[in-house]
Amino acid sequence: MSIWDSFWAIIWWFFWAFVFISYLMVLFNIVADLFRDHTVNGWVKAIWIIFLIFVPFLTALVYLIARGPGMAERGASAYQEQRHAADSYIRSVASHSPSDEIDKASKLLAAGTITNEEFASLKARALS
Repeated sequence: MSIWDSFWAIIWWFFWAFVFISYLMVLFNIVADLFRDHTVNGWVKAIWIIFLIFVPFLTALVYLIARGPGMAERGASAYQEQRHAADSYIRSVASHSPSDEIDKASKLLAAGTITNEEFASLKARALS
């Protein structure tokens, strides 16, 4: 066997590995989309999964054609929900309550670091 035969065998192997990994990604996206879609009945989801197991390539192709545009919309809405949840959590953890701000300002006033006018402006800003 020459080096070119083994070279093309390696290229052929990489091609089929790429195809297989791509198929697995499509399969996982379809399963995730099935469970993300709350408008589909549980029995319909089970039928899709059974067909994905027994007739995988044809079922994946049919699913992508029939429900492909909805997959993108459901994926985008799930991303927006996760982003909103993360942002609201970060805001709740990172933000200080008005009472904390006023308490800090009163400690600065007691230490003589700020004046009464600065304390009043900090208090007004904390309450607004």
